[in-house]
Amino acid sequence: MPSEETKERITKVVDIARTVIHYGWIPLIIYIGYTRSSPQPTVIKWVFYSQWIPFFQLSCRLLSPLA
Repeated sequence: MPSEETKERITKVVDIARTVIHYGWIPLIIYIGYTRSSPQPTVIKWVFYSQWIPFFQLSCRLLSPLA
């Protein structure tokens, strides 16, 4: 039987691992996508498009009579 101290350490390690997985999953997927894609996109392109595409989509919805 594990002692109380061992149980506490295991619980602490599991809690830390959950936090790391929770906040690190999406960045890991993005990193894998960037490193495995061909051709590799630049970060500057990604930042530019991620900032402007929602703005253009919203403006098109506001200006379009069919929206």
